[in-house]
Amino acid sequence: MLGTAPAGAAGAPAAVATVEEQRLDRAVPQEILRRSGFDSVAPRFTRALRSAGSYADAERVVERHGAGLWRRAVDRAQGKGPVRGDLSRGDDRPLYWARLAMARELRQWQPAFGPTEADRARLLDRLEQTSRGQDSLDFPRANGAKGINGTKGIKRIVVTGFDPFTLDRDIRISNPSGATALSLDGTWIRTADGTPARIEAAVFPVRWSDFAAGTVERALRPQLPGADLVTTVSQGRVGRFDVERTNGAWRGSFPDNENLSRTGTVPVDDPASQPQWTSTTLPYAAIVAASTGRFPVYDNTSVTEIPAGATEPVVRPDGPTPGSAARAGGGGDYLSNEIAYRATLLRDRLGLGTALAGGHVHTPVLQFGSGNTDPATGTVTDPEFERNRQDIVAQVRAIVTTAASAAGGAAAGA
Repeated sequence: MLGTAPAGAAGAPAAVATVEEQRLDRAVPQEILRRSGFDSVAPRFTRALRSAGSYADAERVVERHGAGLWRRAVDRAQGKGPVRGDLSRGDDRPLYWARLAMARELRQWQPAFGPTEADRARLLDRLEQTSRGQDSLDFPRANGAKGINGTKGIKRIVVTGFDPFTLDRDIRISNPSGATALSLDGTWIRTADGTPARIEAAVFPVRWSDFAAGTVERALRPQLPGADLVTTVSQGRVGRFDVERTNGAWRGSFPDNENLSRTGTVPVDDPASQPQWTSTTLPYAAIVAASTGRFPVYDNTSVTEIPAGATEPVVRPDGPTPGSAARAGGGGDYLSNEIAYRATLLRDRLGLGTALAGGHVHTPVLQFGSGNTDPATGTVTDPEFERNRQDIVAQVRAIVTTAASAAGGAAAGA
């Protein structure tokens, strides 16, 4: 704990560390932080917090250090700036563990001016937004042109990734979708017709409560009307990419990073108008047909539904039937399905329809080398693990380039 307030100081008591934050003190997270040089992030943040004499001061500290963590992680992934530590630059895990270290310090901070519980919650929320790139999805203009959906100028692409998850099964786990977001944020690609395209990226937590609170909509709503392509990305199946054709309005019971389970309809604003299913407008046929990398890419049309008038779920290989209730989209019933559902529902509610190519891509599972699979005895990295991540990230970039080049025929799967 830092900056302890004197006895009797006003304000809400410091909260105990969350389930995610409690994992920080284990050997693997500490090794990842040390070997990446990110072990200095939380102590520097702590010292800055101690100098804050008011809520406004604290908010400035949080925003500066949160945004600084995101920029540092992006620069590291893109080979910019000095090399700190011997861990691969493309690793997404230092960002995850450093953010948690900062959040734990902020959660337990007790300054003399006594922030209220609501004050602390707002500060934690700002830390989440800034350190995930969620509030910096900013696109430049090209010679004053909007560059939207076929007009002259530039194309605008939004890509999202996720934190590592299932950490109690193997705390060494990385998430290639998060690594992809870091690698692509702020970069440029050129589409098949020569149009330059700018990619902006952000990372989202693996927590049911954040999604229910609208974190996806808050980040994406300002960007979708001006975007040409939005691709939510997560880690999926072993050895393959999937373009998920259909997303379902259903949460399964798999625990999140706080070890909390949720089952039921995806909670959204205006549930009375909520559809059971949303569909991709990504040019899936073009993506599947393209040579994008060493992993096969599939157009996944399967869903699980309760047919109209029935009570038991069934698997439908070719998508949902009319009037059915969702029990799993192509991407399942976890948060990867939910971010795809929320992003495409937002697309539709904004009236963008097929004018915005949007949908979800599942990457292969990022696997350790064959001799490094035991979490109890394995190392935090190995050559095969590094190669797998590099290949997955490169293939996502190729898939995004293909999708941006083909966008416009998305409704027909062209």
